Amino acid sequence: MSKNTIFTGAATALITPLNENGIDYENFGKVIDWQIEQGIDALVICGTTGEASTLSDAEHREAIRFAVERIAGRVPMIAGTGGNDTSYAIELTKYACSVGADACLVVTPYYNKATQNGLVKMFTAIADASTKPLVLYNIPGRTGVNISVETFKKLMTHPNIAAVKEASGNLSQCISEIYECGEYLDFYSGNDDQTLPILSIGGKGVISVLSNVLPKETSEMVHKFLDGDLEGAMAMQLEYLPLINALFSEVNPIPAKAAMAKLGFGENYLRMPLTPMEDAHAEVLYEEMRKVGLRV
Repeated sequence: MSKNTIFTGAATALITPLNENGIDYENFGKVIDWQIEQGIDALVICGTTGEASTLSDAEHREAIRFAVERIAGRVPMIAGTGGNDTSYAIELTKYACSVGADACLVVTPYYNKATQNGLVKMFTAIADASTKPLVLYNIPGRTGVNISVETFKKLMTHPNIAAVKEASGNLSQCISEIYECGEYLDFYSGNDDQTLPILSIGGKGVISVLSNVLPKETSEMVHKFLDGDLEGAMAMQLEYLPLINALFSEVNPIPAKAAMAKLGFGENYLRMPLTPMEDAHAEVLYEEMRKVGLRV
């Protein structure tokens, strides 16, 4: 059996509502409450979709603390605490644990990258410092480094390493990871278009961008599959594919921010180098939102 299972189903990689003055806490609280009311299984705060890389240290810590208090134990709260500076990632992880996060999402180091040996040392150092389970985040398209199966095997028995957000896009690698490590680690799809494929080989769910706009439906899709309604789950995965594609027509979270602003959760405000969505792409996104019943 997997240890320290953090959640089963769908977790939203939540946007961080921003405006020219900083984090918009009124809308941040509003979107957290709405997600939980809609039946989401967990929330990821200050991940890639939450624009963590352009938050100041003070903002990052305050967003984590605020989210813990607002969620108030209603669903598991996973705090994004990774980075390319291991000592800072350790301090942020310790802070998130101290204020009540249920788990931490730790990405591979971007720009400076790392050897596989470096990844083992980094993840081990963060896990040693943590008092909560870690989700290792494999997204080589953004970071330039891929976690190998052998590296997962070296890390999987650490008591504080519980799960993997798999966003490599490489299903063959995912199969090998789950074959070698599935007894010890839970695996979550990090790509919305691969939710069902990863569930079909033993995944526990998805850490989702789609569920920003469709939290109820994304959770339902996963639970349909896990409950044995394969046809129902497959129909939903295919129905939402055009919307998923629109949500990734520009780099995440540009479309997600536009979509959530359209739904009334704050301004369509991003920090550079991210810029608001181009009009032509936005019109396609809004049309796909309307097709699935969202009022925009």
